[in-house]
Amino acid sequence: MGSIITLSIVQSALELGFIYALVALALFISFSILNIADLSTDGCFTLGCAVCASVTLAGHPVLALFAAMAAGICSGFVTSFLQTKMGIQSILAGIIVNTGLYTINIAVMGFASNLNLFNCASVFTWAKATMPTSWYKLIVAAVIVIVISLLVSVFLNTRLGLSIRATGDNPDMVRASSINTSLMITIGLCVANALTGLSGGLLAQYQKSCDINLGTGMVTIALASLIIGETLIGKGGMLKRIAGVILGSCLYRFIVAIALRLNVPAECLKLVSSLIVAIAIAFPYLKTKFSFYKARRVSWEQNQRYIKELMEVTGHDE
Repeated sequence: MGSIITLSIVQSALELGFIYALVALALFISFSILNIADLSTDGCFTLGCAVCASVTLAGHPVLALFAAMAAGICSGFVTSFLQTKMGIQSILAGIIVNTGLYTINIAVMGFASNLNLFNCASVFTWAKATMPTSWYKLIVAAVIVIVISLLVSVFLNTRLGLSIRATGDNPDMVRASSINTSLMITIGLCVANALTGLSGGLLAQYQKSCDINLGTGMVTIALASLIIGETLIGKGGMLKRIAGVILGSCLYRFIVAIALRLNVPAECLKLVSSLIVAIAIAFPYLKTKFSFYKARRVSWEQNQRYIKELMEVTGHDE
């Protein structure tokens, strides 16, 4: 077991876990808070990656991250516009935006399928030059994610954030309180997609490349991370739930890293990922079922014991 779990694997899993945690946090806002299934995540992630890579190539690595967030905001606005103004269901709106983003993404990349950033400066290369440690990538990713998480936690506890949370819980009550639910959905999706774009931008600078198919399956991976975190941490305050999302993302990347360490063929990695997602999603249901059957078995044993004692008292044989 010690040869499977090495320090380099733990380091890599934590680095990627923090970067992908931003996508899981975005899904936390759209899925858990707003109760909207946003399927534009895959395309938005690639959009953030492509925009960040293009701006980084121009020599502005920090501006590139903000540009990735701005691109994500635009994606979220279009998705919310289709839902709130065009009357399109959230799932269909996400599919439409995700499909259209493929052309936009490849156009941003100069109609090339990938971009190379190996000779470009990034926030990670700057950190490497200033930090005398091999953990510089993890430090940069962790600091960014922790700062964003604190800002999101504060935002969701403001008056506007509480209105967004109420919109996801009971939109009819919110409308009765004269709150514009369409505006709340728009703001929520824009914030969520900004985080998705930032995650894609960070990954572009982290791996020094961008690929048009990079975001494929991102929504299922983020959903698995979200559910793993919620299962382990449970309910609680907003900051506690956000911490659970980050923990779930890191655990997911750790599981994938171990699968790769066990020499799982590359063509089977998608199957491994889908199994992890299926188990993560089904775990709360299976846990509830197990508790139900356990309680029923205890009740049955108690009844049998009561019947046996009653027969002994009355002198009847079983």
